[in-house]
Amino acid sequence: MREEFPPQLKEGILDFISSTVRESGAEGVVVGLSGGIDSALVSRLCVDALGPDKVYNVFMPSSTTPAGDRESTEAYSSSIGTAYRVVPIKDMVDAFGSVLGLEDSLSKGNVMARCRMIILYHIARTENLLVMGTGNRSELLMGYFTKHGDGACDALPIGNLYKSQVRELSRILSLPQSIIDRAPSADLWEGQSDEDEMGISYEQLDLILQGMRGGSSLEELADISGLPLKRVIEIESRVEANRHKRHSPPMPEQQ
Repeated sequence: MREEFPPQLKEGILDFISSTVRESGAEGVVVGLSGGIDSALVSRLCVDALGPDKVYNVFMPSSTTPAGDRESTEAYSSSIGTAYRVVPIKDMVDAFGSVLGLEDSLSKGNVMARCRMIILYHIARTENLLVMGTGNRSELLMGYFTKHGDGACDALPIGNLYKSQVRELSRILSLPQSIIDRAPSADLWEGQSDEDEMGISYEQLDLILQGMRGGSSLEELADISGLPLKRVIEIESRVEANRHKRHSPPMPEQQ
C-alpha cells in the first residue's frame, strides 16, 4: 500500500526550488530551522538546488524550546554551509500574551508560530529572499499547522511528500540520524508531540492518507492501518474539515 520513494522525485524538488527562486528574482531563500526533520530536509534540499551561499537558516527559540536545540541547529547549518541566525521569540510572545490574555497552550502555540513567520518575512524582505515552507503532505492534509503561522510561506518544497517519504528522503541524503530519529514536535508547549496530539502515529496516518488518495474504502483503510473504522472515519472528516486551510480565502463570484 505505501508508495515507494520515486528516484526522480528528488530531482523534481530541486528543479522546483531553483526555478521558483529564479523566476521570483529573489537572491535566495530563508528557512526557519527548528531542529526537526522537516526543516532540516528543506534546508538541505535548498542547498543542493541553490548552493549554501543562497540559504539563510534562522533558529527562533521560545521558552518551551528544548535545551540543546540551538547547538544542534547551529552545528547542522555549519555542516551544510549555510548562514545561521538566532532570533529568540520569548519577548514577542510575552507581549502578545499580556495584550491578548493568552491562557491556553494552543492559543499561545499559535501566537508562537505567527511570531516566527513575522521574523522570517521580515528577513525575506530585507534580504530579498523567499520564505521556504517546511510543511509535509501529511500535516497539510490533516490541517496540522497554524494558519498564517508555519502554514505561511512562498513555496512548499516537501508539500507533496508524506511524512514517511520525508524520513526516507532524509535517509537517502544521509541527514544526521539524531534528526531522523527525533520525535516529531513543534515544541509549542512543554512535552508537546505531533503524534500524541493527533492521536495517531505518522506511519498509520500515511497508510490511511495514501489509501484515501488511491481510492480505498474506509473499511479497507481500517484493515490496512489496524485502526478501528470509527477512527478512520474521524481522520477522513478531519481532512475534509481542514480543506479551508489548504486554499486561498474564498471570494464571491463576480456578478
